[in-house]
Amino acid sequence: RLPFTADSRMKISLRELCRLDRASFEGVLSGVYESSAWVAERLPTTAFLSLTALGEALRAVVESSSDEEKLALLRAHPDLAGRAALTTESQQEQERAGLNSLTAAEMEQFRSLNDQYARKFSWPFILAVKNATKTTILSAFAKRVENERSSEFRECLAQVHKIAWMRLLDKVEHAPTGFLTCHVLDTANGTPAAGMAISLVTPTGAKLDFVTNADGRLDRPAVKDADFVAGYYEWTFYVGDYFAVNAATPATPFLNVVPIRFGVDNPEQHYHVPLLCSPWTFSTYRGS
Repeated sequence: RLPFTADSRMKISLRELCRLDRASFEGVLSGVYESSAWVAERLPTTAFLSLTALGEALRAVVESSSDEEKLALLRAHPDLAGRAALTTESQQEQERAGLNSLTAAEMEQFRSLNDQYARKFSWPFILAVKNATKTTILSAFAKRVENERSSEFRECLAQVHKIAWMRLLDKVEHAPTGFLTCHVLDTANGTPAAGMAISLVTPTGAKLDFVTNADGRLDRPAVKDADFVAGYYEWTFYVGDYFAVNAATPATPFLNVVPIRFGVDNPEQHYHVPLLCSPWTFSTYRGS
């Protein structure tokens, strides 16, 4: 089962954030980059029109910093499943990944990998763990400890930026510009799949029902504006019902209900998640 969760904590709007005095503005953003308030302090004073623009500006500050400052930023991160005190953000992220409930064997794996990694690179292993599992983390850990120093340095910075973006989404409301659309194509008949029932479950747990129009599309975006949030969504396509009246199918259809689970990382963008299907196969992709 997917973690259909939504952050219920109060967020500040972009407009409110940009109207704060400088100290308060920096205070809101101080935890976005782990224990590195200097990143927010170096932001230009401007009115950011989107969370994307704010995130890119923060990233640019880091990318333009010296190698020594970048290294200090990496070293500001805690060990995964380590014993050191954590910032609120790191604690929540590690708990969500299940790192607060490790078995003795798993704890020993993390301890051994942390030690091996620190000896080789002199900074802690960094991974955006918020949406990861223990298995994913340990697999990445074991693979990346074999990297050479320069490539691992770049990979850790990339992970730091991912972590910062997810934290920014937790702290500040995104601009209401994104939306989700769908298009279903019947590849058996070479036509749009008109009249197919579809449902959508959003990260807030809401369930929405639709029926495709004559073009195989929805009459409007499935979710848009402030309701379109980051997280995991699930389309359910009732393919069996559709092909029961539009193609020759066996008494027990090979494809009945087709679920597609997908993640939205930037809710300010347009996500188009279509389905191409026949009674025997289906495919999807992120379109535009």
